[in-house]
Amino acid sequence: MGSFELAASGAAAAAIDASLSTLVEDKVASRLMAKDATLWGPDAEPEASIRLGWIDLFDESRALIPQIAQLREELAAEGVSRFVLCGMGGSSLAPEVITRTAGVDLVVLDSTDPDQVSAALAERLAETAIVVSSKSGSTVETDSQRRAFEKAFTDAGIDAKSRIIIVTDPGSPLDGSAREAGYRQVFNANPQVGGRYSALTAFGLVPSGLAGADIEALVADAEEISEFLGEDGPDNAGLRLGAVLGGTKPLRDKIVFADGGSGLPGFADWAEQLIAESTGKLGTGLLPVVASLDSPEVATVADDVVPVVLAGSDAEVSTDGQTRAVVSGSLGSQMFVWEFATAVAGRLLGINPFDQPDVEAAKKAARGLLDAQPAPAPANFVDGAIEVRGDAELLGNATTVGDALQALLGTLEPTGYLSVQAYLDRHAQAPLEELRSPLAALTGRPVTFGWGPRFLHSTGQFHKGGPASGVYLQITGAAGSDLEIPGLPFTFGELISAQAAGDAQVLEAHGRPVVRLHLTDRAAGLSQLSGVIDFLAGAGRESQQNG
Repeated sequence: MGSFELAASGAAAAAIDASLSTLVEDKVASRLMAKDATLWGPDAEPEASIRLGWIDLFDESRALIPQIAQLREELAAEGVSRFVLCGMGGSSLAPEVITRTAGVDLVVLDSTDPDQVSAALAERLAETAIVVSSKSGSTVETDSQRRAFEKAFTDAGIDAKSRIIIVTDPGSPLDGSAREAGYRQVFNANPQVGGRYSALTAFGLVPSGLAGADIEALVADAEEISEFLGEDGPDNAGLRLGAVLGGTKPLRDKIVFADGGSGLPGFADWAEQLIAESTGKLGTGLLPVVASLDSPEVATVADDVVPVVLAGSDAEVSTDGQTRAVVSGSLGSQMFVWEFATAVAGRLLGINPFDQPDVEAAKKAARGLLDAQPAPAPANFVDGAIEVRGDAELLGNATTVGDALQALLGTLEPTGYLSVQAYLDRHAQAPLEELRSPLAALTGRPVTFGWGPRFLHSTGQFHKGGPASGVYLQITGAAGSDLEIPGLPFTFGELISAQAAGDAQVLEAHGRPVVRLHLTDRAAGLSQLSGVIDFLAGAGRESQQNG
């Protein structure tokens, strides 16, 4: 059954009080549910008019369910029990939270890291089918992954066409080429739904359903809650959440997520992409920060932060009068309410929540580097297993990793944030995420952590289009071995290197401070970096105590 509850206190409650009456008077809820494209102003109207298909997709989504179930049964009869999703952004984040919440296995391959791709190729290939998801049909990551799997299947004597399922928009380049190639099945998604709003379309449902999740219940939950969101009244949960996100005055533009027993593993990562890419533009926006209940950002709430606790339906989370929002509910309900609330927040912020004007910049820079194949820029210096690169003026007289970090953090503004970006294997190097909290304690500011290149399809938009208050720590590393991409003139290693370098190039062109750390040995480099951050954090605590 669909359910959603919201409790707010402090500035979050004040935002509801300040914004709700206007949202109700302007009939924002009923207009949104009626697909009124004028809600975000005349500049946004052309885009909004072709991006509101998520509002009433339920019949269309339900019609997919028997097709997915039949394909799952056919594949099971052929011995297929492992599914790999090749997708980026909304195409991967929604299925990941759906399947993790359902407790079923889905391998989400949202990386171009050679080690991570090789690991996905090496496991139980004879029992594997892949789902290639790309709205545009031209996503370089998913195309490269498809090529690698197609070759691996063929080399293993498996009919590759029978193991490849496609999800894409009708008429996309992939739609045509996949049908011509004779792949197992092509599912078309509604082209009037943007990628980050696509959780309940074929992009979310096909891989999740094939993996064994109860997608029928998911859609039913979302539809049930949607029936209440069209009401122009003060109890509308979507309006209230939208006000919390976009209605604080002055704007608290850091939304810090902490899971308090929600039972929805990975939900904050999905919401991060939805919010950051929808709002981060025109020099404004909301920066989601995926943290935990014991994170520094939640323990001490800064004036530009709204903590959001993702709670269980029976949880009692004390707000103690601090600024905080506590939300709970079933997965389908949560997904639809957050999509609705993000659209409402876009209206309050005065931006178009359906475009992503700055996402393409890093892609273009990466393509330019792949075409030119320049030699890697020389390191400013090497410290142990870490090569350090950055603007010479920024690094100054730095000769150690610790010096470089202090130089970068020295540029952090009182209302700024640190973005840590790791272009590594997010499974093998998962402990790297544990450095986020010590860095938040060290800086006293919100710290985001993103795995590259997948964050380029989410927070990457905010980094370029949002407030110019971020500083960026990029971490790359030498792979165990490189991996060819069949039919393309570059390898996975060259691709991820170009994506990292291209993004740094664009950030620097926007005047953002960037320090790049390249681990010449991943294990040694990560150990070294962890030690440096622990030392700096410890020195910071000692300084505070003595001060």
